[in-house]
Amino acid sequence: MFTGIVEELGVVEGIEEQEDAIRLTVRAPFVTSDAGLGDSIAVDGCCLTVAEQEGEAFTADVMRATLDKTSLGGLQPGSRVNLERAVTAHTRLSGHLVQGHVDATGQVVARAPSEHWEVVEISLPEALARYLVDQGSITVDGISLTVVEVREGSFTVSLIPETLARTTLGSKKPGDQVNLEVDVIAKYVERLLPPQHSNTRDLP
Repeated sequence: MFTGIVEELGVVEGIEEQEDAIRLTVRAPFVTSDAGLGDSIAVDGCCLTVAEQEGEAFTADVMRATLDKTSLGGLQPGSRVNLERAVTAHTRLSGHLVQGHVDATGQVVARAPSEHWEVVEISLPEALARYLVDQGSITVDGISLTVVEVREGSFTVSLIPETLARTTLGSKKPGDQVNLEVDVIAKYVERLLPPQHSNTRDLP
């Protein structure tokens, strides 16, 4: 479990191609300072397991299913990635509950900068639209954000200078792919609601 508060911008040091997976090595001095084998680290919002840790870098195995569903397959050596260690019992929940299970990818549609913040529009797959509401929570590339407006086929978020400076969203361009995870609470609410039945009766 994560909070969507990015701790560090890591740098991809290596990608080892395998038949149905990759081994991803990321240099990250801060998050590796207390990382151990088997620990969970969110990489651009994807929960990965530390398989190796040496010096200031860690390596994780990324399966084909993850590569097909997320943007991790497009990473290259030198790419920057958002990183967050898993929460502990003593961690402040500054963002919202994030599982690190990417639901789908979207694309940056447009950016509208202003003096003190920047509004970013991101495409939204139709299947996820029902989980978003204005002022609700969304995770974009592992970043906990508040939805400003839900639109037809997209949504907007407002980014403060801190978010622009400390995460990859500061440099994403229109057309760039991003990982999306909707609020898990919305999924549970939908699951618990009784199915809706039509009030109309079949005519004889």
